Amino acid sequence: MGELLDYLLQNEGDFRKARLPALYSDFTPQRTLNPDGYAANVDAWKRGLSSALLAGHVPSRSTQRSHFVLELDDSMLHALETKSLGQPLALGTVLAEAVANGEMIPQKQFLDSKESVYYKSWGSLGWNVAKWGLRKAGLVGAPGADGKIPKGQFAVLSNLETGAKRFSSAASDRAGRFGRAFSRAHFRRTFEKGLLETQGQTLSDSDFDVLVKFLSRDKGILATDGQTIKIRGRGSDTDEQDTIITEEDRAIGSLKELMEDLTKQTDALTQRIDELNAAAQEAVRRKNTVSARAALKSKRLAETNLSRRFATLGQLEEVAAKIEQAADNVALVKVMQSSTVALKNLNAAVGGADKVDSVLENLREQMGEVDEVGNIIAEAGPAATVDEAEVDEEFEAMLAEERAKEEAIERKKREAQQEKEAEETRRRLAELEKLGPVAKPEEAKEEETTTALDREKNPPTPVTAAAGELEGMSIEDREPIRLAAE
Repeated sequence: MGELLDYLLQNEGDFRKARLPALYSDFTPQRTLNPDGYAANVDAWKRGLSSALLAGHVPSRSTQRSHFVLELDDSMLHALETKSLGQPLALGTVLAEAVANGEMIPQKQFLDSKESVYYKSWGSLGWNVAKWGLRKAGLVGAPGADGKIPKGQFAVLSNLETGAKRFSSAASDRAGRFGRAFSRAHFRRTFEKGLLETQGQTLSDSDFDVLVKFLSRDKGILATDGQTIKIRGRGSDTDEQDTIITEEDRAIGSLKELMEDLTKQTDALTQRIDELNAAAQEAVRRKNTVSARAALKSKRLAETNLSRRFATLGQLEEVAAKIEQAADNVALVKVMQSSTVALKNLNAAVGGADKVDSVLENLREQMGEVDEVGNIIAEAGPAATVDEAEVDEEFEAMLAEERAKEEAIERKKREAQQEKEAEETRRRLAELEKLGPVAKPEEAKEEETTTALDREKNPPTPVTAAAGELEGMSIEDREPIRLAAE
């Protein structure tokens, strides 16, 4: 099983084992007999091949795998061949369908065309015109009724659209003229990794050519002259020269590429110095004087070169800072100029201070007339009067109602407090009764005896007797006592 087929089986749901016999069969007659089944098979092959190409799993004759350009020849059939099903019989028909619909475009024609692929879709050409265009382009075995695989390189539109989305996301933070201009080589090194999902993969030369063409001609994201590439600005970064490459853009692109090269050189020299220093130390440890002196001499030369590179890099960074400052000044002056024009137009629309005074004076006069008319109408009609006595009476009634509510609340609070105190008293008396009678001392007994003798000599009156009975009773045992009138 080849790499391409293995990828399709593992990553594409349409290429499950139950569906493979239908996909590998010659389903060309289904175009009229079963249009839905035909369309489903064609779409499955187109999606699968595009996905495998973007992931870098389509075989290629070159050393670099392509991601946006599909190389077609008979090797495609061999890569998809299985022992049980053989080769896909309708693959040529699928590719012819993709070419006719403008989903796959011959690379040479894609690069040479001045018009956007969206302006004049290949799909509008029709089946026969598409076949004629393939033959005129010098492609062997143009897809037709024989269903043969076309030979050549084709730009896959769906993959280019995916690459454009990824590039837009990666370049969204680029602002200012200095940050948006690149040399061609620097542009490729800067954005190549962000365009591919798999780590370690790179764009082929064909990929890069068709992607830059697509982003500049069809998407309007880039401007290029072949050697310098500029990301077109958005919003405040947009100006009249945004669609062309200027001398400033070329200078900025060359400067940034040189700074990148010097940075790589300084990194390499720094690593070289570390290695030579380690070699010298190792030679000293082994008592090898000649090797140690040679390593130290090479180290000194590398340090000198590193110092020069850093000095040059510092000068270039200073130049870059000045260019950025100058670009910002240009943008600031343009904003100030446009602001001046806007203020001038607005002031002209206002008409000057004299016109404003005249307008305000007229406004005050008209407002005065409105007040006069209102006063006349108020005098002529019945005046709205308010009976102050009725207002006072209603106010007093509201106050009385509020006081009644407050008194009711206060009364409830007092009753609750009294109930609480009575409950507390009953609780304490109950506790005292549980304790029982208290033993009286001898003095208390003698006093009680004396009191009893006095009571025999002087019998108590009914009132006094009743009082005495009350003293010996608890609150619960006391009955209402009625005094007999003598």
